[in-house]
Amino acid sequence: MKQFLLENEDQIVKSLSKGNLLAFNTLFKAYSGHLYRFAYGYLKSEAESEELVQEVFTIIWEKREGLKSELSFKSYLFTIAFNIIRKHFRMKVYYNEYLKSGITSDLDLRTSEKITYDSLHKYLTELVNQLPPRRREIFIKSRFEGFSIKEIAEELEISHKTVENQLTDALKFIRTNLNRESLSVILFFCYFFS
Repeated sequence: MKQFLLENEDQIVKSLSKGNLLAFNTLFKAYSGHLYRFAYGYLKSEAESEELVQEVFTIIWEKREGLKSELSFKSYLFTIAFNIIRKHFRMKVYYNEYLKSGITSDLDLRTSEKITYDSLHKYLTELVNQLPPRRREIFIKSRFEGFSIKEIAEELEISHKTVENQLTDALKFIRTNLNRESLSVILFFCYFFS
């Protein structure tokens, strides 16, 4: 099965991009175990690791039409997983800092976490939307969708250096604007986008 998958992965990914459920199931069976072990190595929780596998494959299904059979599906899969894990740990650190500040003493903690995340995410989205179109596209692919610089350069048919420069300029713009805001927004940015 594994040898078959390695030899035919590009055709299977192509079928998945057209909405083929059998192709999706084939890739899920081939990679879910590896993905689970990868996640468990970081998260040390069976439930969170299983949830991560489901989240990654949900993203794959939702973005299936944009899959490129010539790019490494495995790399894409594990990049998504790694970005989710990174966000998980950054949010934990941010949330612990936020709790230490004592601001949430009178609020239910779950509600507080949701309000904080949603408002900060909305603010950052507004900043990202102020970027020039090409810079915004590159930033979103890098920070929100988990694409590597190489993958972005190939997809947009531009040089690696152009991608790096656009990301640097985008981050500089966002940092400059965050410096005017509260400490919690700056912490949020540091943990999620550094």
